[in-house]
Amino acid sequence: MRNILALAIKEFLALFRDKRSLLVIIGPPIMQLVIFGFAATYDLNHVPIAIYNQDEGEYSRDFISQIAGSENFTIIKSIDHDSEIPPLINNRKALLVVTIGPNFSADLHRHHHASIQAILDGRNSNTAMIAMNYLRTILFEFNQTWAQKHGLGSALTVQLKMRSWYNENLRSQWFIIPGIVGLLTLVVTLIVTSLSVAREREEGTFDQLLVTPMRPIEILLGKAIPGVVIGLFEASFIIVVAVTLFDIPLRGNIGALYLGLVLFILSATGLGLMISSIAVTQQQAVMGAFLFLVPAVILSGFSTPIANMPEALQWLTLLDPLRYFLTIVRGVFLEGDSYALLLNQYWPMAIISFISLAFAGWLFRHRMY
Repeated sequence: MRNILALAIKEFLALFRDKRSLLVIIGPPIMQLVIFGFAATYDLNHVPIAIYNQDEGEYSRDFISQIAGSENFTIIKSIDHDSEIPPLINNRKALLVVTIGPNFSADLHRHHHASIQAILDGRNSNTAMIAMNYLRTILFEFNQTWAQKHGLGSALTVQLKMRSWYNENLRSQWFIIPGIVGLLTLVVTLIVTSLSVAREREEGTFDQLLVTPMRPIEILLGKAIPGVVIGLFEASFIIVVAVTLFDIPLRGNIGALYLGLVLFILSATGLGLMISSIAVTQQQAVMGAFLFLVPAVILSGFSTPIANMPEALQWLTLLDPLRYFLTIVRGVFLEGDSYALLLNQYWPMAIISFISLAFAGWLFRHRMY
């Protein structure tokens, strides 16, 4: 342990003396935090919707047929009881549940104002807002058609009442900022660890490391510790900024969040050490890190929903640790998730961590000589 700690301290000193490495660690995360936090937006490609129709009258069926005929919505289920609504939203099966009251057709027949309720999944606020705009467009067309048919001019006959879950005000920052915790932690951890062994080779000190009494596993652990520590510090800093500066609610168990964070950082550390063991120069290491980062971010669901991807790519996302951590961090922040609810996200990252670290150790031993 003393040898491992000595090597870890040496790694910290080498890292902090290299101005280029410090610039990579400190500059981009802060810049990306500001840019993503204030400027990032998303486009909507697919809206799964459920219908709770308590009316079964002529006019409610007309309204549902307009929703079904829209290219923006896909009706995944017609429910019969309000107890079926929470599972659809909580399990992300439906982004939107439209509830039509029992007097909908009767109110319209009497030329009274009728109303429908839209229950939204507010965890992805931008998607929810776009979905509401689509629904408002359909509702406007329904109002226009019904009013003209009954000679009422442009009277507003149906009103929409909106209720958003988890993100009541549909603030886009509540969705974006928690995701940045995972994105920037992955960037920093991957770069720090991928540069560790490559730096030794490039500076010619790798041979000196080989003649020390340290075993390969001790060298590997010494190289891994700085990445883990810096990743934890980076993530903790962003979490504090998210809560204090951006007022993101942290509703869940902080221990559940940090358990997922540790598993995620171990996964990133293993991947970074694999890249570092293969790379000969620091430039190759940085290129290898970004070669992994771009598809990892795209496949994680950070920018586009995984459900919109081709089926083959959806299977490929199962190998991406960022996919699981984004579910954890957003679940803890917005939904108040605990350990039990996140178990299905923990064990895949644990497997990825074990395999990546083991393979990094194998590569390290076989490329030492």
